[in-house]
Amino acid sequence: MRRALAVALAVLALLAGPARAQEGRDPAMLVADEVRLTAGDRLVAEGNVEAMYRGRRLTARRIVYDRGTDRLTITGPLSLTEPDTGGGTVLVADSAELDRDLRNGILRGARIVMAQQLQLAARQMRRTDARYNELYKASVTSCRICEDGSPPLWQIRAERLIHDQEARQLYFENAQLRVLDVPVFYLPRLRLRLPDPSVERATGFLTPSVVNSSLLGTGVEAPYFIALGDHRDLTLAPFWATNSRRLGFRYRQAFRRGEIEFNGAVADDDFSPDSKRGYLFGEGRFDLPRDFVLGFNIELASDDTFLLDHGFSDKDRLSSGIGIARARRDEFIGAEIRHYRSLREDESNLTLPSIAGDASYERRIFPRRFGGELRFSADLHSHFRRSDLTTDGPDLDRFADGRDVTRLTSAVEWRRDWVLGPGVLAAIRTGLSLDHFEIRQIGDTAGSQATELTPTVAAQLRWPLVRAGREGVTHVIEPVAQIAWSGGENPDVPLDESTDVEFDEGNLFNVSRFSAPDRRERGYAAAYGVSYTRVDPEGWEGRLALGQVLREERLLDFDGTPSFTDSSGLRDRISDLLVAGQYRNASGVTVTARGLFDDMFEVTKAEARASWRNARTDIGATYIWLSDDPRESRSATVSEWAIDGRYRFARHWTARGEWRYDIAEDSHIRAGAGLTYTNECVDITVSVSRRFTSSTILEPETNISFTVGLRGFSAATRDQSFTRTCRN
Repeated sequence: MRRALAVALAVLALLAGPARAQEGRDPAMLVADEVRLTAGDRLVAEGNVEAMYRGRRLTARRIVYDRGTDRLTITGPLSLTEPDTGGGTVLVADSAELDRDLRNGILRGARIVMAQQLQLAARQMRRTDARYNELYKASVTSCRICEDGSPPLWQIRAERLIHDQEARQLYFENAQLRVLDVPVFYLPRLRLRLPDPSVERATGFLTPSVVNSSLLGTGVEAPYFIALGDHRDLTLAPFWATNSRRLGFRYRQAFRRGEIEFNGAVADDDFSPDSKRGYLFGEGRFDLPRDFVLGFNIELASDDTFLLDHGFSDKDRLSSGIGIARARRDEFIGAEIRHYRSLREDESNLTLPSIAGDASYERRIFPRRFGGELRFSADLHSHFRRSDLTTDGPDLDRFADGRDVTRLTSAVEWRRDWVLGPGVLAAIRTGLSLDHFEIRQIGDTAGSQATELTPTVAAQLRWPLVRAGREGVTHVIEPVAQIAWSGGENPDVPLDESTDVEFDEGNLFNVSRFSAPDRRERGYAAAYGVSYTRVDPEGWEGRLALGQVLREERLLDFDGTPSFTDSSGLRDRISDLLVAGQYRNASGVTVTARGLFDDMFEVTKAEARASWRNARTDIGATYIWLSDDPRESRSATVSEWAIDGRYRFARHWTARGEWRYDIAEDSHIRAGAGLTYTNECVDITVSVSRRFTSSTILEPETNISFTVGLRGFSAATRDQSFTRTCRN
């Protein structure tokens, strides 16, 4: 009852007076355990005092309001919380003298806590217009300060510090960076500007790094971010080393209906005969009228080794292009043109298709008269080689190395599904395809034109069998069988598109497993498979699938060689056995494996991937085995391990590593390790990596990197799990 009366008296006192009514000020609210009016027109509030005005909230032990001077004398400890400015700023002080609006005044023993991470402390602070906080003999840190008197890990001290709450900037005069209270950097007579933690994009330096490379030498990279407005920015990353001078950049811009980003660098390397080297990668996407989307990407490099020398990318083939597409529920339209460039030492860009264009259209309708789904499609493809050769070079095909090919494919297909009595799912599909080829610079071994009409029909049966256990475990077994027929013959055209064929679960029941219509599977063929899935409600799931293809006869090309490569798994009349499986559980472990086994149950191709992901761990390992196959540009067996991941083994420590090893050659390809220490105010990373590969144009390289970043000045550094605890 006493507190309620005190509140009522306080409100009446603050709202009284004609002068205040004329000024039109917003009403203020004062709450306290005890409120009294004294002589001299003064209001005294004591005990758990709370004052609220225009979104500002002040708490203190005692407040004295002098109506004559319109000022507040505040006895602390006190805290002043600003209205939402994006940073959650709180002012704490021992005592203060402020005006009634809490906008102007002086705070003693002041401290500002911003976004619960950056702390500004000073002996005295002057507050002006609720915008500028001017601190004298100030100290700034984002490190947790314990009561044992130990100094923070790092702090910035300044004779004067101004915090502009509206611009969300910090201005330091005569700033000094200290580590464990030892001065390490000093800026006399210069003003240092840094963004406060509420700023997501602000012009200034980013985290620098020190790099030691056996190729580049020892150097320092200091990125500088430039905000060019709300929708675009530029990052410049100068790098100066003993053997290299480089300027990297990144430009980003967002538009009303799209966005672009470009990354690149120019360098002057002492170890390279080229005076200037560089690269440019870019991409963009724009939404166009009528649901169309325009996209482009650019990948350029001055020479074959620049990307690897400077660690920008492992790409050995570059692709640039522009395309437009629209995808709707029953229609797709798309067109693109691309340029390719190989960085591989054993490939010639003269005889590889350097420019390729594609256009496609697909539409489906659902006829009521005979049911099912009817699909119409048309595809136009063309690729161009820079070579003008009309003869065959030292490769495996019999066509000219300078050939240019254009293909037009149109097709109509009808599909329909049924559910038979015992739960068997039946499907039938039939279609007709037309392929036409135009070939230039093909030489004397084949014609310059070819046209082929291909009818197809396929019937499939599936029988999913489901069993639910008492504890909620579900078992699903699904046998599948299909028979298919394709008419026509493969035209006498070069094999340019279907050069790599992968046999897996995705195309086991396709009528043709070639990746493009320059080759099709012809005649009768059957495919069968079975899959088993187990789902446990406690979080783990397993799946195993088997499949195989049987043909009427072995597929051969015009020169009598098998249409499929030796390692494709589809070379013989009876294909290799496809085996695929997956396992995952609630702890984040996932294992996926796939392999092809011949009639002697020897492996033709195999791959496996295991990963473990949770809040502390992200580790993955991959194994791949490929038999030698010259027709797939593989002269020797490939057997490789690749492991990469990170593990947070302690509260502040995270280890990272990678390793790639060639088992067939008994040699290392790449290895690396890194260690990061992170707490609430600093990131320290040490890493080392080694690339072992070499060639006539490429040398092995070792890199050592050291990076120190101060946390607290970024809106993205608020992970409280790294915060240190104080000892009792």
